[in-house]
Amino acid sequence: MTIRLLTFLLLAALFSPALGQTFPGKEWETCAPEAAGLSAEKLAALRELVGGRGCVVRHGKLAFAWGDQTRSQDVASAMKPVISTLLFLAIQEGRLAGPDALVADFEPRLKTLNNGKDATMTWRHLASQTSGYGLAEHPGAAYSYNDFALALYYDTLMEKVFQQPGFDVFRRRLAGPMQFQDAISFDKPKPGRLALSVRDFARFGLLALHKGKWRDQQLVPASAFETMFTSPIPASTPLTGKQDAEMLPGQRSLGGTKSITPNGPGVYSFNWWLNRTDKEGRRALPTAPLDAILASGHGAKRTLWVIPSLDLVVSWNDSLVDDHDKSPGNPGTRLNRAARLLMEAVVDAKK
Repeated sequence: MTIRLLTFLLLAALFSPALGQTFPGKEWETCAPEAAGLSAEKLAALRELVGGRGCVVRHGKLAFAWGDQTRSQDVASAMKPVISTLLFLAIQEGRLAGPDALVADFEPRLKTLNNGKDATMTWRHLASQTSGYGLAEHPGAAYSYNDFALALYYDTLMEKVFQQPGFDVFRRRLAGPMQFQDAISFDKPKPGRLALSVRDFARFGLLALHKGKWRDQQLVPASAFETMFTSPIPASTPLTGKQDAEMLPGQRSLGGTKSITPNGPGVYSFNWWLNRTDKEGRRALPTAPLDAILASGHGAKRTLWVIPSLDLVVSWNDSLVDDHDKSPGNPGTRLNRAARLLMEAVVDAKK
């Protein structure tokens, strides 16, 4: 082997992000926490703090797990980033022009609803909780974490854009290619409610960590995750005044109300929670790395962490954590204490 060729191979190993990436096949490749640069002691403390069941993936390997890894259960609002990922797949497939296309192009009843107020609603508005749907505000004018709007988002995307059941869209484009191990559903107890195991949810987290790449396939455009991870609504976005407006006949909710939490401005981006700051300057997760990204359901009782700088994915469900809303600027919440333990568990990287 020549010196020139050896130098090239060494440089490729150092600077090619695709080299050496590990992905699970039908089963996860497992390793001891120490082999992944993790502290077993800190992860045991995380398990006790969080409870329920969960798993920790580092460098693409399952390095720590607790509870029943096979059990499939609803992940509540933590599934919302999955919907936005499918939105970008619809764009890739040419079904939509982009996130700023009008929803009314597929749901024409919006053109006359509330004297035309909802006609300018875009897919970005729905994914950012700024649609004003069922409320007095015009699209883009105010933030409202709105499960009626999310049902409109899911139903219109699946029924009118893909023209397929959501389960089929998810299975064919994501769950199938990623070889999910356990039972999944996207329609129980109602369409748009995603149930899966923590180790399968970690597969979706690994896909997000690698910006849509899975082994040698780009399942989702890298630009989709770059957009989702860098487009929070402005911190100055006002909250809804909670004045009701008309919705489409028979409009359902995915589970909650029209204004579930005031958190979001400054930190919410295409249904993901970013570790940025709100209008009061509070860091969303002060004990976590700045690039930490969260899918959160039921106050973080059901959670998926993606932390690119640490090459780390963490998934848990049915946990003791329920204080996501109280966590901005507050390092003492259970969610932030869990984040601190995750940071302390990584023993081979600068914090």
